[in-house]
Amino acid sequence: MFTFSKYAIFIIPLIVLISARILKFIIFYFKHNDDLKYAIRHSMTYGHMPSVHSALMVSLVTSIGYYSGLTSGAFSIALIMAILIIDDATRLRVYMGDHSRYINMLIGKIQANQIDYPHLKERMGHKISEAIAGGILGLVLTLILIRFFG
Repeated sequence: MFTFSKYAIFIIPLIVLISARILKFIIFYFKHNDDLKYAIRHSMTYGHMPSVHSALMVSLVTSIGYYSGLTSGAFSIALIMAILIIDDATRLRVYMGDHSRYINMLIGKIQANQIDYPHLKERMGHKISEAIAGGILGLVLTLILIRFFG
């Protein structure tokens, strides 16, 4: 028999993940002139508002902290993983995007063909504001779901 409370620590972050993805798509759609085709193709890539990585990880840390306790080993591991993942999303992938921009510029200057040297994606990481918005979204949705499901 399935009881939600038994699996809440796992299900709540998944609900937050799906909600953040949907919200990200909606924001991307309206930000890019209601172009559905463009939004479908580009909104689920890395970057943009809100950070789904941050929402998921903050939700996971919050639900583990609530259900397992702030002194549990699972909470400590989740917190460290959240820090690593959010740091990666806001710093490392931004540097990768900068490198892609420079490589694309160099390829354009030497007029290399697009088949051998395809255009690299330049927007991979998150701005700090996108990560913060994702974190706030993850925290708030998790607290609402914990309260709702008990």
